[in-house]
Amino acid sequence: MDKRLPLFLVLSFLVLVMWPRRGPPESPGADGGVDGLPPPETLVSGGAPWSAGNDPLPPATATAPGPAPDPGIAEPEPWRATLELGRPGEPGHYMVTVDNDGAKLVELALDGYYHERGLDPLVTDNWVRLLTGVENRRGNLGSLTLEASASSAELVRAPLDQVRWEREVLEEGGVVERVVVGVRFTHDPGTGLVFTKTIRAVPGTYQLAVELGFENVGAPELAGRRVPFTFTPAMGVPPSGTDRFTQEPKASVCWTHKGELRIERQTPKYDKHAVDGFPPQAGINWAGVDSKYFAVLLRPEGPTAQALVGAGWENFYDEAWARDHPSEAAKGYRHLATEVELSVLLPEPGESTLLKFLVYAGPKDPRVMREHDEAMLRLIRKDLGYFAGIAGALLAILGFFHGLLGNWGWSIVLLTLFVRLALFPFNRRSQTTMARHATKMKRVQPKLNEVKERYADNPQKMRQEQARIMQEEGAFPPLGGCLPVFAQIPIFFGLFSALRASFDLRQAPFMLWIEDLSRPDQLLRIDFHVPILGTVEYLNVLPPLMVVMWIAQQKFMPKPTDPQALRMQKMMMWMPIMFGFFLYNYPAGLSLYMITTSTFSILEQTVIKKIWPLDDTERPKKKSGFMARLGELQKDAQKLKEMQRREREQRQKGKGKGKGKGRGKGQGQGQGRGKGKGKGGR
Repeated sequence: MDKRLPLFLVLSFLVLVMWPRRGPPESPGADGGVDGLPPPETLVSGGAPWSAGNDPLPPATATAPGPAPDPGIAEPEPWRATLELGRPGEPGHYMVTVDNDGAKLVELALDGYYHERGLDPLVTDNWVRLLTGVENRRGNLGSLTLEASASSAELVRAPLDQVRWEREVLEEGGVVERVVVGVRFTHDPGTGLVFTKTIRAVPGTYQLAVELGFENVGAPELAGRRVPFTFTPAMGVPPSGTDRFTQEPKASVCWTHKGELRIERQTPKYDKHAVDGFPPQAGINWAGVDSKYFAVLLRPEGPTAQALVGAGWENFYDEAWARDHPSEAAKGYRHLATEVELSVLLPEPGESTLLKFLVYAGPKDPRVMREHDEAMLRLIRKDLGYFAGIAGALLAILGFFHGLLGNWGWSIVLLTLFVRLALFPFNRRSQTTMARHATKMKRVQPKLNEVKERYADNPQKMRQEQARIMQEEGAFPPLGGCLPVFAQIPIFFGLFSALRASFDLRQAPFMLWIEDLSRPDQLLRIDFHVPILGTVEYLNVLPPLMVVMWIAQQKFMPKPTDPQALRMQKMMMWMPIMFGFFLYNYPAGLSLYMITTSTFSILEQTVIKKIWPLDDTERPKKKSGFMARLGELQKDAQKLKEMQRREREQRQKGKGKGKGKGRGKGQGQGQGRGKGKGKGGR
């Protein structure tokens, strides 16, 4: 077991760092488009049906043809405006760009969080973009768009996300000072059903209040009908991280099933247009799109939750990105959209059906999300992975250390030391057990070598004799010596996930030139071209230092006596160098954690073990325990096998004797009969 442990750890680490890599393998225009673009007929919204409950809905198709527009209704003038919503210095201070072409939200920027540290916060270009417009072959796509399905196309005459709506800017305040609080769009297709969409800021929160209105203006035949529509809360969420180990953005939906919250997520396909539904749901808590550090999530208010009957996702081609990256145009499907399916009960004439939603548009900070809706914390738990419980506890300890030190970098160092010290007793016991086993093996190894030479021509006998010696000496590898190592693996993965997903590390400075622990340290820009690897933009110091510490850690490890284990250790010496190429753009916070771990291991090998040496004195063989019982069972099995062998040999001997006696008796009888006949004849 101890010989395979280094290989197991290497493979585990490779899975950990390489599994969440960004993007799929490159694929040349599999859909048959030109320059990586899909054929025009594939770029349609909607697609596969998704629904829940006993009343399945037809597929949503935003481009379904409807009746021709009423010539008596004049189309509004095109209008696009950038509005400031919320109050400066408070949560939810947004800069939004809205367009009456499709009544969509084109762009949403959030104050208080910035692309680069140190710049003027009043410069809105530096505000974090939570939503951006997507330049697509269908046109400029946006968020908060309402679309009719195939069965409701006769109610809209033209696609709702492609026609111009009437607009009204909403203001509040007195005569002297008026403050913009939102915008309302209205569309009357002349079918007896008038659509309204209202977008407002919720003061002091990271939320937008969105209302969808369906007013019956004199069409009795529409009353009581249930009509499906599709609503897109988030389109064009840009990546907020810089490391290639996190794939973003992601479409997500959370729903309640038998009293338990469940979440489903989807990452972009990048190389092809794709559309699909999430598993059928009822009782949707929220749905939207999130990046590494920010999220835009739609939540129903009150009775509106009954109108949400399903959710799906779709990814879209970004032509602007393709122009900027012509060599990777085939991977231009960069944007995910989450779409919720609505089942709207149309009202009586003169009445309206109003659906109310809250759109959370803010950071994936657990403290902030908990204030808005604890169900959204499931998103953070999903980011932490399988070891979310351990990672959450470690993040709480990390926050405690930050409260003491005021620096997230030193908090990572202290957290790493805390974890290593907490595991030190287990490591110490494991090391002592293995050291005693190594001492015993040094004494037993000559006996094993002697048996190996004596029975070189009889491998089976050699294995039996070696097993007998190992059993008599109690020299089997101690199972308890490896258990502490395996027990640490969940803690290692949990700590890794915690540091990778922690919102607190975003733009958190450490010291000297390290200004952002969530990004590579980037000492200086070099733009150095390396064959095969490409252009290295920045000189990163921490990842190479991390590799040096790994090599030094292996140098100080004790040399194994077994030749196979020694060869394995020599092979392991080259692994850190290979990791150095994969992890060159590693975030500074994770590199700092790795460096601290290796430094502690070196100190443990060089200083602690000299001050407090391991007790490698060989202990007498234990008469009880699992291995002793296992040895007794093995002895009994060998005895039984030997008895069976002897019985077989005795049976074979008995058969041979009986056969010989029978033959002799037959010959004697034949001779007697022959003699008698001869005498009588004479």
